[in-house]
Amino acid sequence: MRALRRAVLTAALITLGVAAGAAPAHAGTGRGSGGQALTVTPSGGVARSGASVTVSGTGYDVTKGIYVAFCVDNGAGVAPSPCGGGADTTGSTGASHWISSNPPSYGEGLAKPYGTGGSFRVTLTVGTRIGDVDCTVRRCVVATRADHTRPADRSQDVRVPITFAAAATPARSSAAPATTGAAGPGGAGPTARTTTTTVPPAATAAAPGTAAPAGSVAPAPTGTGGAVAAGTDPAAQVTRVSAASGIGGWWLAALALPLLGLTLLAGLRRRRRRAAP
Repeated sequence: MRALRRAVLTAALITLGVAAGAAPAHAGTGRGSGGQALTVTPSGGVARSGASVTVSGTGYDVTKGIYVAFCVDNGAGVAPSPCGGGADTTGSTGASHWISSNPPSYGEGLAKPYGTGGSFRVTLTVGTRIGDVDCTVRRCVVATRADHTRPADRSQDVRVPITFAAAATPARSSAAPATTGAAGPGGAGPTARTTTTTVPPAATAAAPGTAAPAGSVAPAPTGTGGAVAAGTDPAAQVTRVSAASGIGGWWLAALALPLLGLTLLAGLRRRRRRAAP
């Protein structure tokens, strides 16, 4: 009995520990040649309509100013460029930020100084386009690079790729039921009648030479082979996109395991009572 209780408790703790210790969803980290670490949250599944991401860095050289921006990646050894917002020394657009602890005199009050250990934390706005560049086709990154006082210095280049959510598939609706004309009572004009889109296995044409009754509408001849009614698209279908996330599975497992253990424990107790003299 004690062994069963310990097993149930251990399983529940392991499940909760895994769920609580998971890394933030879609966070990405890049490393620089000088030991810099650049982390972007989120870096994947970003909304195509645009989103704000949190950017934090540590280990940067506090004697060198940098820009933090969303840029087109041109590969190792080449400065990330162009960047959204350009060289935004004020950071007012949210597209880039200037970090420097020793800016030129004109930059005092504009540049944000480094924190302890060459650290910083800013928020950037990212989207699927930088100028005329499509970031769903080209590789775009949140990057740091030396500021305009050291344009050729590549020692501060650190990159974290940004990926966007898949484009939504437009849903296709089925066609409305077709309507046919039928003669009204006493040979009056046609009365609208709604028919279903079910097609019989084969339709037989009216016998040649047979005249339609006076005052009625002769049935239109149809070919054999079960042609599909007008207005019906056989390929019409509705695409459903699931918005479920993996988080619900963890909570379901965390709740189900203790419940299973309690059920087993209750069953063992009933068996012991029945076996008792």
